[in-house]
Parts: sequence; C-alpha cells; structure tokens
Amino acid sequence: MIIFDNDYSNGAHPKILERLNDTNGMLSLPYGDDEFCEQAKRKIMEACDDYDANIFFLTGGTQTNATVIDSLLYQYEGVIAVDTGHINVHEAGAIEFTEHKIITIPNKGGKMEAAALNKYLNDFMHDGNKAHGVYPGLVYITFPTEFGTLYSADELDEIYGICRRFDIPLYVDGARLGYGLAADGNDITLPYLAHHCDVFYIGGTKIGALCGEAVVFTHNNANRHFFSIQKQHGAVMAKGRLLGIQFDT
Repeated sequence: MIIFDNDYSNGAHPKILERLNDTNGMLSLPYGDDEFCEQAKRKIMEACDDYDANIFFLTGGTQTNATVIDSLLYQYEGVIAVDTGHINVHEAGAIEFTEHKIITIPNKGGKMEAAALNKYLNDFMHDGNKAHGVYPGLVYITFPTEFGTLYSADELDEIYGICRRFDIPLYVDGARLGYGLAADGNDITLPYLAHHCDVFYIGGTKIGALCGEAVVFTHNNANRHFFSIQKQHGAVMAKGRLLGIQFDT
C-alpha cells in the first residue's frame, strides 16, 4: 500500500480559525451567495488568469468528483480514467452510483499516456458497434497522481490536445493540487492548468482548510443547471460562507 500523509491528519490553519471567529457575528446570505464566496471566487479567477471561469465550492473530494462528473455526462456516457485513478479504486463506486461507467485504460507510473488515450478513442470511434457501448464522454486525470507522480506541461498539453480533437472535456482532480504545484521539478502553473483543461478543482481540505474544494470550470462551460445538480448530490451547504471564508483566507 502507498500512503501519503496529508493535512487530513491535522486541524485547520490558525489563520482560517481566526478568520472564522472574526466573521462569526456577521450576517450573510446562504447557499454560497455571500460576500466571502464572491471574494474567494475573484481571487481564484485572478490566480488562474481566467476571468470567464465558473466557480463552485463543495466540501470533499468524492462528493466533488461524483457531482462534477455527473454534470458533464449524458446518461449513456462514461468517464475515461487510468486503472489506478482515484475514482476507480478509492471512492467506493461513487461514480457508478450515479450510473456512469468508469472506462479504464492502463497507467504508466500512475499517469495517463496520451498515446494510450488516443488509441482507445480512435478505436472506439471507428468501431462499427460503438452504438452498443458506453460512449466516452469525459477524460479524468489526477494531479499529482495516486503514485505521487507529476504530469509535465508537455504531457498535459498533449492529453488536452487529444481531448479537443475528439471534442471530449478534460477534468483534472486537484485534491492534492497544492502539493503538485509546489513540488520540485513541476513546470505547471495554475494559469497553465486552467488553460489546458475544461474543469479542475483546487483541494482545500488537504492543505489547511477544515473542509472545502473549489471547482473551476475554465471556459464559462459549467452545466447551466450545475447548482441544481449540486443540490441533488447533497453538495450545497446552507452556510456556504464556511467554504468561502476558508478559500478567501
């Protein structure tokens, strides 16, 4: 078993606890319509150099993956991931619970190879029986991977190029994104990531927050009913300020 220690082992960063306490007496609108969420969204847009982004706050990684993936797929579509991908091995069938198949391809060092993705998609699209299969509607990768490996900027660009060629969105699971961006040898920046995928999330729970993941749809491309889908998944907090304050801090 590979074990990565992370901030699940700790409480919250002291500045977050201080800010939550300082703002505790303030009144705000519910369901994420508060000033703290709006301030955090503006900061994320600026950090990503993406002012057309749609941003939503959820509480945890599995909840985020199930909600985002469900929002992006039609009922006859599945999501492509490597066999070691988090959604395939570590989320208790949460994606299948939403009635979407995970289509697995082999990993190499935990990463998805562009050539393997291209071959799968090319083979599927040229299969005369494809109407009888689960249509690939989304590509999912993690950064860093479950093995702690990193995609290079060139590798991400190549995978995203294939996704655009086949008109399939790319979703990057960023539960450990903070670790990846700060890792030695990493050449991907937050703006680069935002411009080389269709949706990703910034994991807050593993890097100092009590809870919270910030989903970033990068091209004003969120499902126009995403909030309703989020609500169906039990993923909307009444006191959404709890998440906004943490990301704003």
